[in-house]
Amino acid sequence: MIYHLLYPLHTTISFFNVFRYITFRTIFASITALLICLVIGPWVIRKLQEMQIGQQIREDGPQSHLTKKGTPTMGGVLIIFAVVFSTLLWTNLSINYVWLILLVTVGYGLIGFVDDYSKFTGKSSRGISSKVRLIAEIIIALFVSVILYLKPEFNLQITVPFFKTILPDLGWGYILFSTFIIVGAANAVNLTDGLDGLAIGPAIICFAAYLLFAYFAGNVKVAYYLRVAHISGAGELAVFCGALVGAGLGFLWFNAYPAEIFMGDVGSLSLGGALGTVAILTKQEILLAIVGGIFVVETFSVIFQVGYFKMTGGKRILRMAPLHHHFELKGWAEPKVIVRFWIISILLALMAISTLKLR
Repeated sequence: MIYHLLYPLHTTISFFNVFRYITFRTIFASITALLICLVIGPWVIRKLQEMQIGQQIREDGPQSHLTKKGTPTMGGVLIIFAVVFSTLLWTNLSINYVWLILLVTVGYGLIGFVDDYSKFTGKSSRGISSKVRLIAEIIIALFVSVILYLKPEFNLQITVPFFKTILPDLGWGYILFSTFIIVGAANAVNLTDGLDGLAIGPAIICFAAYLLFAYFAGNVKVAYYLRVAHISGAGELAVFCGALVGAGLGFLWFNAYPAEIFMGDVGSLSLGGALGTVAILTKQEILLAIVGGIFVVETFSVIFQVGYFKMTGGKRILRMAPLHHHFELKGWAEPKVIVRFWIISILLALMAISTLKLR
């Protein structure tokens, strides 16, 4: 919005030329989203408390979590509002990719909202049917994937880390592939959201990494130098990622241990869906497995735990899944689990960025 209002004035006032630069708008999108969360965060927490929208705790979870029952949840609405407002304010809205990623963010947020509200009204840790939720997620992801497939300029090749010449073209199969990435990322972040600040920390790190990937892909010279796919308009996704980093930091101010508010499914699903979408739009789909390695490991810990339990008639690999609960039951303090997972996320993000030259 600001870009469209002020940049055209650069022909008469040279100062407004600064709005042309993606780096400038990315920084201020991040600051704007951060300030929104810090300013209205206390009001959101107070309103959620007044409405008695509190977290429902799993009875079979770690006993230490029982004290968290009643902590305001559905704080993801704060993240979504800050991100959407900041993105609309600072991006070039003529770029279709911006609208696609906002669609996924808001759409998955609505799914999470319905799920959270169902938990609240039912006074249970179980929300809507997992089958219904999954179908809704697939419909949104499939819609976005079909739109991308129908765009003549969109590259249907997959970028393989460490190999600059291996670029398999999936054709129509890319629709299924991208749908899987979006849905998988959304549920991976959702599974990780089990401790104070555990999900939002790695999410901030992931979006910071993809901020760079988006900028590189959108810049012709940098893309050519790094031998990555140049995607016209992808640079504007850096502004979106910057907004999410800012909103994430603002939310973490209140979500850090001991949390004053939880993001709920409305937050985790929207963050994960947006992360999967930005990975597709920047043509760094497979690299998401490295950047978001924490989310991947958490997901597989659940899959292996359930599979092993069924195959062995009740035996377990971990003391409890997802993985963060396993370490809690081993005696790690909650803040230690959280910070160590953050450290691993930083290392994975740095490793992923390094692959741009290790090819």
